[in-house]
Amino acid sequence: MVGERKETSAPKRWVVGITGASGSVYGIRLIQCLLGSGSDVHLVVTEAGWRVLKEELGWETAKRQAALSAHFAAPMAEGRLTLHPNADIGASIASGSFRVEGMIIAPCSMGTLASIAHGISDDLMTRAADVMLKEGRKLLIVPRETPLHAIHLENMLTLAKLGVKIIPAMPAFYYGPQSMDDMVDFMVGKVLDQLPLEHDLYRRWGDERHGN
Repeated sequence: MVGERKETSAPKRWVVGITGASGSVYGIRLIQCLLGSGSDVHLVVTEAGWRVLKEELGWETAKRQAALSAHFAAPMAEGRLTLHPNADIGASIASGSFRVEGMIIAPCSMGTLASIAHGISDDLMTRAADVMLKEGRKLLIVPRETPLHAIHLENMLTLAKLGVKIIPAMPAFYYGPQSMDDMVDFMVGKVLDQLPLEHDLYRRWGDERHGN
């Protein structure tokens, strides 16, 4: 029947963006967690983002689809992880009619943040973020820069006023991290809290089950 609402058990879909800011491991770990939750992921990576993946994580990015498959072979084969070229402004995630729960950019460069704050959507990354804003969907940004000058801060304030969640890459120490992985998991856990998705990536304050 036309107009009849159909219930569906389709998995949730999230867009993940990785830019050229330091901290590409945040985006990769986030993808792992989203896939582990049963969600589908649509990924877009900027040119600078691919360079950082190579320099920070040692990814061989000459063949990008193959590089991603080397780390996420099963999800890609199953169609649960989709890579979209940043130049493909006609990709599914560039349209508001393509249903997703929201978008997380981790890490987010100040250049990408500025473009989003000022409505400049000249590639897929910024267009997808603009779609989240116009459709009233979740948009979370994990900026990674220091020190911050006034323009950085003003751009963050502009986005915060629009309802964007700003989650700076600021690992905590109260829970006693023992490794770099622990610190990455803390930040990814903070992102998952805002989606919200259940996780046990870090020990929460006051959680007696973990000895606090």
